Amino acid sequence: MNPAEYAPLPGRSFTLRHTLRPGDLGAIVSLHGVLYAREYGFDETFEAYVAGPLAEFVRRRTERDRLWIAERDQRLIGCIAIVSASDTEAQLRWFVVDPTARGMGLGWLLLVEAVEFAERRGYQSIFLWTVSALTAAAHLYRSAGFTRVEQNPMHLWGVDVVEEKYILDLRPREE
Repeated sequence: MNPAEYAPLPGRSFTLRHTLRPGDLGAIVSLHGVLYAREYGFDETFEAYVAGPLAEFVRRRTERDRLWIAERDQRLIGCIAIVSASDTEAQLRWFVVDPTARGMGLGWLLLVEAVEFAERRGYQSIFLWTVSALTAAAHLYRSAGFTRVEQNPMHLWGVDVVEEKYILDLRPREE
């Protein structure tokens, strides 16, 4: 293990890494499933929605893809990923923070790490899909410069949701 990839962050009670270990994928799927069922009423189909693409990501990832895992006491408390959608566009996925870790800046740190990684890899934009009920996440996205570009009322995961698409333009701005 590279200590630079798995080092305690100054003043923080968690560690952040981007190397995967056995059990990580199950923990990510479980955190999503349990959290979204408890907080938003999502059913078990949401876990399948997370698990399928996550497994594919692990099988096919390249140096232009990355998954970050935040841990405290060797327990997953958050994650986020950048997944290549094309040569110029990345998708932000699997962004979740355990309720016990909220309010300590972890969500913002994960988002900043993901955006900076996408910039370093030369992506021109990042998009993500979320639902309107995730108001704290939407606030983070807007604070980081993402713009909501689409809204679609749907019935997904056993509940009515408004699916939202956000985009962040990473191209240099002309003066």
